[in-house]
Amino acid sequence: MKILIINASVRNERSYSRKLTRLFVENWKTKYPLDVFTYRETGMDRIPPINEFWIAGAFKKPSDRTEESQKALELSNELVKELKEHDIYVIGTPMYNWSIPSGLKAYIDQVMRIHETWKFRSGVPDGDYVGLLENKKMFILSARGDTGYGENEKNGSINFQTTYLKHIFGIMGVRDINIFSLDNEEFGGEVFENSKNKIFNAIRLIE
Repeated sequence: MKILIINASVRNERSYSRKLTRLFVENWKTKYPLDVFTYRETGMDRIPPINEFWIAGAFKKPSDRTEESQKALELSNELVKELKEHDIYVIGTPMYNWSIPSGLKAYIDQVMRIHETWKFRSGVPDGDYVGLLENKKMFILSARGDTGYGENEKNGSINFQTTYLKHIFGIMGVRDINIFSLDNEEFGGEVFENSKNKIFNAIRLIE
């Protein structure tokens, strides 16, 4: 199996989402030592936002693209190819302002490609999307300051982090999505320690 680790935090050693992805990798390697890992950085390395030339190229047939639009799609092509080549995706992300970091959003914009990762079922814009990333599995490892972000919980209506990631990758065809969220970081103390123990133990049980 080929596993793609996508880290999104702008923090390094102080990042709890990175601690979660490291724990995931350590646990997975003990169970599946022959599996191969690839790392994609969206927090510490800059993923450029899409621009007018990107849009002009992405919505044209490859044969109709200008040299300028082809160049604008170079990174996007690399990222899409990377997704297609891997079997499992692991996203480690903090919650920033109830959503995801800007670098991760820029990454998603780069890989949300019509006729590459998704298409319209009928071939014309009709809102009926078909994902083209088939037989993929995803783990979302999130870190958040507060708690209660589940459906029908106190902060559920402002969770634009895991709900967005599940929805957008679902459109691209990823249906097998598992979410592990480390909450309560802003509270610290015993409350946060209990949260860490719970999530760390859950990740160690992933198979």
